[in-house]
Amino acid sequence: MPNQVCSGAALQCSFGTAPSTFAASGVQVDATAPAGVVTDVAASNVPPFALCTSLANPQVASATSAASGALTPQPCVPVLSPWTPGSSKVTIGEVAALDDSSQCNCSWGGVITVSSAGQTSVSLAD
Repeated sequence: MPNQVCSGAALQCSFGTAPSTFAASGVQVDATAPAGVVTDVAASNVPPFALCTSLANPQVASATSAASGALTPQPCVPVLSPWTPGSSKVTIGEVAALDDSSQCNCSWGGVITVSSAGQTSVSLAD
């Protein structure tokens, strides 16, 4: 059974060089952690993953070209689509709750996954 993703959850991007920490825009589900929803994809929700290594990112491609083809990572600036699939049964403000089996995609080709939900006291019934 998936776990609810809350502020403090650990995220990883397949093209990022470091993990990131999720910040939910939803309601409190326990004393300290707001709950996430599938539309939490703004920079305030998903901070950068240090450096981006995707050649689909124009900054990385340009820097790599300038370095005679040597991959040259650049600062990560995620451009994300909504998380999928989200919970099929739990909503927060009529938006699907975010669970730790959800993923989202970056325009630069990265796949963002949840490596730790941020709390495990609430499980979503899917």
